[in-house]
Amino acid sequence: MVAAAAAAVIAFHSYSPQEQQQANAQQSTDTPQLSKKPKTILHKNPLYTPVHSKLSLQFKEKILCLEVMGVDSGKALSLNPLIHSTTLNSIHNIITFLQSKGILQKDLPRIIGMCPKILTANIDNELIPVFNFLSRDLNVPDHNYRKVINKCPRLLVSSAENQLRPALFYLKRLGFRDLAALAYQDCVLLVSNVENTLMPKLDYLISLGFSKPEAIEMVLRCPGLFTFSLDNNFKPKFEYFEKEMKKDMNELKDFPQYFAFSLEKRIKPRHLETVECGVEIPLPLLLKTTDEEFAELLKQKNK
Repeated sequence: MVAAAAAAVIAFHSYSPQEQQQANAQQSTDTPQLSKKPKTILHKNPLYTPVHSKLSLQFKEKILCLEVMGVDSGKALSLNPLIHSTTLNSIHNIITFLQSKGILQKDLPRIIGMCPKILTANIDNELIPVFNFLSRDLNVPDHNYRKVINKCPRLLVSSAENQLRPALFYLKRLGFRDLAALAYQDCVLLVSNVENTLMPKLDYLISLGFSKPEAIEMVLRCPGLFTFSLDNNFKPKFEYFEKEMKKDMNELKDFPQYFAFSLEKRIKPRHLETVECGVEIPLPLLLKTTDEEFAELLKQKNK
């Protein structure tokens, strides 16, 4: 449907001036809701004022195409100015290609909204290699492409050769063997830079006093550790663990999921409750239990 709508927008070029005037009049009669649509940030975008009338028509057609897809055209142009110079036919070809890979119309607003660079990607040199990577390196069957792409749209704007394969190679060296888990659950790790993102997280765990094998075991048990910020997550949570909770480091080694819980909403409040009650509760029970289960634990400890 989206491809058909885009094709209809492309066909707009073939009208004569008189036919175009009639079409505009008919459109205003048949679709009055368009005139009521509120302005978006696109109207404040400097790209919206082209220097040539022909370019203006082409530009507005691309805006219409994006809006038909449900994409915020202003945000898309802001994040990817190259959309301004790409052709509508090129956008149509990319949409058609994605749909041929199982991507549905309802998926496009979120996928393109998150990664508008997709609209100016090269199908042969950039997009096809990504799907080849999913198929050959991760063993993802054709009918599951949609599931993986929806999980991590950034895959479509990542270089298979320079990003995805090096990340997969590094993760395999660490011990990640479950390709299905990497494809359907932890695919964000594949779009993470090895040198700038993955390795510094592992090095930080080692700097806390864990051996390299221990640190590796921690990330294998909790792959999310590779996605957390050093400054906003690891450091403040470890500081609280060390200075306030004063628990044994073995607890942290055995329960690295500690870093996945909110410091202000879960870790601190529950720890303070145990301090008030004068009880000790292991990390997993302290953080994983529901509020009701935690309250019951405190009652039992106080008996």
